[in-house]
Amino acid sequence: MSAGLRVGLDIGGTKVLGVVVAADGAVLAQTRASTVPGADGVVTSAATVLERLSAALDGALPAQVGVGFPGIVDRDRGAVSHAVNLRLGGDWLPIADLLAERTGAAVLVENDVRAATWGAHVLTGTDDLGYLSIGTGLAAGFVLDGTLRRGAAGAAGEIGHVPVNPDGQLCSCGQRGCLELSAAASALNTAWPGDGMLSPAAALFAAAAAGDLAAAAVRGRYATWVADAVRMIGLAVDPAAIIIGGGITDVGEPLLAAVTAALRAQAASSSFLAALDLAARVRLVPAGVPVGAIGAAMIWDAR
Repeated sequence: MSAGLRVGLDIGGTKVLGVVVAADGAVLAQTRASTVPGADGVVTSAATVLERLSAALDGALPAQVGVGFPGIVDRDRGAVSHAVNLRLGGDWLPIADLLAERTGAAVLVENDVRAATWGAHVLTGTDDLGYLSIGTGLAAGFVLDGTLRRGAAGAAGEIGHVPVNPDGQLCSCGQRGCLELSAAASALNTAWPGDGMLSPAAALFAAAAAGDLAAAAVRGRYATWVADAVRMIGLAVDPAAIIIGGGITDVGEPLLAAVTAALRAQAASSSFLAALDLAARVRLVPAGVPVGAIGAAMIWDAR
């Protein structure tokens, strides 16, 4: 049953999401488990998801498994480190070998944002794109002329750690005023904690739509910061499409409308920016689409 199928894991700070996909990226099965932090916990959590997916395939996993992992990833060694939310420090965890021992499959590990970037490429068919991941942190990924860009030191797309406010807060990276301190979803959560019923982002956009002036002001500032991230991608790489993903995209069309309005406002005073028309290039990953796990499953094809 597993012939021609692929398996991908998206390992995050709270959950491991696993998918079985067809050769075209269509999701055929999906499951998840809570992530247990620490080296042993992460490996066990991932193995649990793989066991569940194996059961969905009558006990036979495909020969290749792809894993998207936060932090620093040594793709050649299949090892990971510095994933703070998973309580992994500077010691390298050989997660590919550990999962291969448990499953008998070959395992390839990629940085989670780059895996999601490749997933966006697979789902859209676009060979020239920037992917903006907005979650607890903020980072970008690039597929340029059909090739996934990793960078000489594996740091391509770390735009969340570009300082934009020299008098700003101290960032976890050691710099001050980094972009992710304003544009990540965690920054919005601090500015508008929510009502306990909805996520902070959903609560903010709902309140703003209902006429709450304070919410509208927070929404406007946040959309401007995200627009700055989009502009940074556009000016650095000039991709044909800029796709926004991550947990923030559950807000849906109101988020896209706010960000594109901010981009147009920025372009109104700059004929240079107006000529680039970045607003027309921005799209959202559809809500509920596991782009990171899909990208991990398909990462074996990435150049």
